[in-house]
Amino acid sequence: MSGQEQNEAGSKAAVKQAGTEVATPKRTKEIIAKYGFSFKKSLGQNFLIDQNILNNIVAAAELDETKGALEIGPGIGALTQRLAQAAGKVTAVEIDNRLIPILKDVLAEEAHTTVIHGDVLKLDLKQLFAEQFADVSGVSVVANLPYYVTTPILMKLLEEKLPLEHIVVMIQKEVAERMAAKPGGKEYGSLSVAVQYYCVPKVVCTVPHTVFIPQPNVDSAVIKLSLREKPAVDVPDEDHFFRVVQASFAQRRKTLANNLTAFVGKERREALTEMLLSNDIDPIRRGETLSLVEFARISRSMLEAGWGTQSVSS
Repeated sequence: MSGQEQNEAGSKAAVKQAGTEVATPKRTKEIIAKYGFSFKKSLGQNFLIDQNILNNIVAAAELDETKGALEIGPGIGALTQRLAQAAGKVTAVEIDNRLIPILKDVLAEEAHTTVIHGDVLKLDLKQLFAEQFADVSGVSVVANLPYYVTTPILMKLLEEKLPLEHIVVMIQKEVAERMAAKPGGKEYGSLSVAVQYYCVPKVVCTVPHTVFIPQPNVDSAVIKLSLREKPAVDVPDEDHFFRVVQASFAQRRKTLANNLTAFVGKERREALTEMLLSNDIDPIRRGETLSLVEFARISRSMLEAGWGTQSVSS
């Protein structure tokens, strides 16, 4: 696109936003009143009214007219509007059927935008991608995720190994910090390892609770997860690797040796200690100090010994 074309496109978007921009307190309240919409606390519904935050989210997704965006939980379409201006194809999945007519109204003039009523946790995402994004060069997930389903949705997106470039989501600030945490800090845990196994995380910005209608009780953050071409570490069995990680954080105040003994059995305590030492890992360390490489070494050694092949009991 030439510089002149970019300026013209930007001008058109600015004119459009001036009259129909959803992400303002006035417009959001008008839409709520027009449709008699009432918020469901059980769905974690909070509508963003800050245009600068929307700009940050869309910019982080690195979209252009050749790419597609999957939006989860579009609400009344504030973010969807911006995505439609940035991407060649936008598909929005909304669980609340009361919002579908609102979205179709708000997005009536947005070409290449599809609204689907459904629960993303129950959808066949590979089929959805095949149907919705066959003609784009890349796809990113962009969403304002309800706090109560953040981890299940993200892990589904990652574990299904979808052809994604980025996942840009607004989530609870503390959860974003855990995803991006490095070994040695109190925020570092099994979620950190799982996310960083698949992605390179970066916190884009923090979002105060005051820029939503209604206001949530906690602040949020926008985090960008850039999908790796291959996982951060090579492991022979991903399921076993993640069970080892889960076991290592089972009781954070306990040493690695104690947590993993509960995982492999007391009768293997001495052999476990020897195995850790042979991998240059002090048995008295805690799980929060281990890198992904060290977790991978432990998992590989356990598999070679035939340990921990059963699921961790909850």
